[in-house]
Amino acid sequence: MADKETIGICGMGRMGTAMARRLSAYGFPLVVWSRGGVSMELASETHAEVALNPATLARKADIILTSLIDDAAVEAVLEALLTTSLPGKLVVETSTVSPALLKRYSAGIKAKGGSAIDAPVSGGPELVISGKAGLYIGGADADFERFLPVADTLSDRIHHTGPLGTGAAAKIVNNMVLCGYWEVLREALMTGKRAGLSLDKMLDMLMTSPGGTPALKARAPRIRGHDRSVGFPVRGAMKDATLFASVADSYDVDTPAIDAALASFKACLENGSGDEDLAAMLRMALSQD
Repeated sequence: MADKETIGICGMGRMGTAMARRLSAYGFPLVVWSRGGVSMELASETHAEVALNPATLARKADIILTSLIDDAAVEAVLEALLTTSLPGKLVVETSTVSPALLKRYSAGIKAKGGSAIDAPVSGGPELVISGKAGLYIGGADADFERFLPVADTLSDRIHHTGPLGTGAAAKIVNNMVLCGYWEVLREALMTGKRAGLSLDKMLDMLMTSPGGTPALKARAPRIRGHDRSVGFPVRGAMKDATLFASVADSYDVDTPAIDAALASFKACLENGSGDEDLAAMLRMALSQD
């Protein structure tokens, strides 16, 4: 069996940390960097070398993953990567960002000797840890095949969506549906409550109906308030919904459902629940109803 390529991870937030733990458990050598620093405990747990900056990481890694909060953070790291040579390096953008972002940097990456694909992750850290996350991958066939051993470790739902940029576009399509779903669920639960239904009865009914998506089933304990862990925070949902509306607007698509969801996330944020799981948006609406 060929040796596994060394994986560099830029960004050690919740998703980057989950990827590091999963890949380390399956024998991938790691080099990691994070703007806020990397704890020695995490580095020791994942047997990872800690790089001083993205350029140093790029020199030591074969495949470079970026897992960052937004377009600006990704752009900053890509700019840093372009300060060094990238011979034979594969840059893999896994964040939720604009489909146009990585395409703007692809020529510069090629000029430095590397290549790039976008491969945003669908699902939270718990799905990454269990290898059940989704991956939407845009890029050349050869780059997709090279990344496949890593993708297979992180995901059991791998979609090669087409050329560079289509992975990010597919993630936005998927998450726009989920964003609208949470807003409609909020409206439906409020309606049901006023009509005399209890939250437990409504959730029990929905989870055995066509409206009971896997996302609802996974988040039901958080909606009920039995589980206060954070799968994805309201603050992150607000950031993503803002991106979705912006991308749709760039294609002249009206987004009344996303706009309504944005208003609900904003209200929850203003209520002081920004760092809670997005289920807090539903709990807040029901408690105030």
